[in-house]
Parts: sequence; C-alpha cells; structure tokens
Amino acid sequence: MSGRYDLQRMIGNTGWMTGEQVLRMAVGLLVGIWLARYLGPEQYGQFSYAIAFAMMFSQMAALGLGEIMVRDLVRHTSRRGALLGTSFLLMTCGGLAVFALAVASIFVLRPGDTLMHWLVGITMAGALFQGTESIECWYASQLQAKYTVLARSAAFLAASLVKGCLILMHAPLIAFAWVGLAELMIGAAGLVVIYKRTGFSFSTWHFDLATARDQLKDGWPLMLAVGLNMVYLRIDQVILGEIAGSSELGGYSAAVRISELWAFLPAVICASVFPAMVEAGTFSDELFYAQLQKLYNLMVFIAYLVAIPITFFSDHLVQLLYGDAYTESGRLLAVLVWSGLFTSLGAVQALFLISKHWSRIYLLCMLLGCLLNVGLNWLLIPHMGAMGAVIASCVSYWFAVHGTCFIFKPLRKNAWMIAKAMLYPKPW
Repeated sequence: MSGRYDLQRMIGNTGWMTGEQVLRMAVGLLVGIWLARYLGPEQYGQFSYAIAFAMMFSQMAALGLGEIMVRDLVRHTSRRGALLGTSFLLMTCGGLAVFALAVASIFVLRPGDTLMHWLVGITMAGALFQGTESIECWYASQLQAKYTVLARSAAFLAASLVKGCLILMHAPLIAFAWVGLAELMIGAAGLVVIYKRTGFSFSTWHFDLATARDQLKDGWPLMLAVGLNMVYLRIDQVILGEIAGSSELGGYSAAVRISELWAFLPAVICASVFPAMVEAGTFSDELFYAQLQKLYNLMVFIAYLVAIPITFFSDHLVQLLYGDAYTESGRLLAVLVWSGLFTSLGAVQALFLISKHWSRIYLLCMLLGCLLNVGLNWLLIPHMGAMGAVIASCVSYWFAVHGTCFIFKPLRKNAWMIAKAMLYPKPW
C-alpha cells in the first residue's frame, strides 16, 4: 500500500460506497420487513408492482450517460464545465420524458386503478431530479464517493425514520410512496449543497452542442440497454402481478428483496474499479484483460459465498424475517438467489463493453435477454406461478450475460473468461 496513491484512493472510495450500502442493507432490511409485515402480501404486492413498473422506466432517464460521463471526465478533466453542464440538461430532459411515458403507460395498462396511478406517478416523479446525477459522475471520476454517500445517506436515514413513524401511525399505502419521493428530493438537494461547499461553482457549467452530440451518440445504445436491463430485471414482477395477482407478487417480492441484499457489492466494486480499468486499457490489452479476469473471479467467488448457504437455509430465513404470511417465499428464494451470480457478472461485462466502446453489442445482449425473459414469464407463470418467474429470471439472466457471448464474435474471449471464473473463481 505504501506509495501506491491510486490504490489507496480506490480502496478508500470502495470503503465509502460499501459503508453506504451496508447501512442501506441493514436499515432498509429492517424497515422493509416491518413494512411488509404491516402491509401484508396483498398491499405489499401492490407497492412492489408500482416500484417495479416505475423502475423499468426510471433508469432510462439518465440516457445512458452515467458511465460515459465517468469515462470522459477521467480522460478530459479540463472540460468539466461543458461535460457536466451538457449532461445535466440532457438528463433533466430525459427525466421529464420518462416520467410522462411511465404515467401514460400505467393509465393505459390499468385504466381503472386510481391507487396504482398515484403510486406510479409519485414514484416516477423522482426522475425529474435526474440531472443531479451529473454531480455524482464527477465525484465518481475523482474517486470521491464520500460526498455522494453523505448526501444520499442523510436522505435515506431521514426517510427510514419517517417510514417507521408512518407504520406506527397506521398510515395508508400511498404515504410511503410520498416518503420515497421526498428521499430523492433531499438527496438531490444535498448533492447541490456539497458540490458548492467543496469549492466548485455551477457558473462554469454550460451546454455544448458538440459535446451533447458525442454523449448522445455513445449514450443512446446504453440508454436502451439499461432500460432493457431494468425491464428484464423487473418485468417478472409486473407480469406476475397481472397474471397471478398482488398476493402472489407479495410473496415473490419478499424473496427478491432477500436475494438482492448483497447486490450492492458488485456495483460498488465495479464503480471503484472502472476508472482504473479505463486507464489500464490505454496502456496494454494484456493488462486490461488480466484485471478483467480477476474481477470476474472475484464476482463469482462472492456470489458462491452468498448463494450456497442461502440455498440450504432459505425457509428458515424467510420464516425468521417475514413470518408465516410469507411461507412460500422460502422455496422461491432458494432458487432465485442464484440469479445474483449472473447479475454480478453482468455488472463487470457492462464495464468491459463500455470501455471498449461496444455499447451497441451491450444493447443487443440486453435486448435478447429481455425478450427471453418476457417470453419465459408469459409461458411459465400461468402454470407454475411465482416459481415460473424465478426460473425465467435465472435462465434469462444467464443468457443475457453469458449465452449471448457465444453469438457475437468479439465476445467469444469474454465468454471463456466468464466460464473460467465460474469453474475456478480464484479471486487473487
């Protein structure tokens, strides 16, 4: 560690991001379980449906510019004003567009469900503050995640406290949607304040048409890919809610929540490693691929550490956390937890494709995975219920990340790297 300043910054950055996610995992799990017990499977299923529906749209608000911004800010720090100002305006417009699209879609899909209209509308209103993600991109490029962690964690803790009070007050379901929106608003305001407090000025931000063209040229495939990624991550809950009802969805959502508890770790590691991978790729392909293999190995190693014990103790875990009302969630969790293996590998693969400027291939992988997921859900859910959604998720996640690598020639090497990691995940 001595003298290795970049490594120290990377580890410190990872520590801040991990600390935030551990906090969210611990507090979010407690509040989430309390909320699930309070609402019961039926109302919890409605709430989960609204969140899943909104998430299929909200991730497109950033227009795929997040990782591209980090990449460009690492390479062109002197152009910070143009990059941040341009991305802020583009992301804000993207937020407005997806808000309108999501609200219109839920009115068409469920024309008479007023409660669901409100739940989706309130949840999607957070996309209107998407522009502040440009500030997060700046701190990410500088490996200074502590500033975004402070802003988001303060908002999260305040929202969690209010949710607890609402449960004690026996508040209606819609109140919790308002709290979620307030959390996003406070977090966005916190980022603005911290950016100014750390010595930066918004007066240097400006819109640049050439920069916008470049960002959109690189970003549109990623925007669609991220949108498709969220569709195939959440469409199972939407289809399950439509076919099997809110109660079945409530039990499935409980299993999903537990299976995703550790999902923050791959995202945190990838976010901290990405700037270094971009820099390594400028020196040597051999060095780049060596780091990529180590990252794949690490993801698989972590996934096995989580999935194997949960598989054997899923029934006891669900019973302990959620109680008798969610008994069926145990068998779902035992299988669903393995989907995390492929989502973790997918996080690394996304960095690989972005660093290589292969965003269109990434889009095609997500499209094929999404189509397979939708088809399997419509085929399996009517016959198998929630377990059909579980199987569809696991199969389609594998296909989008690994199976498609055998289809596209530039990804063949990547396919064997993933296979090697799954067979022998040596993380050092």
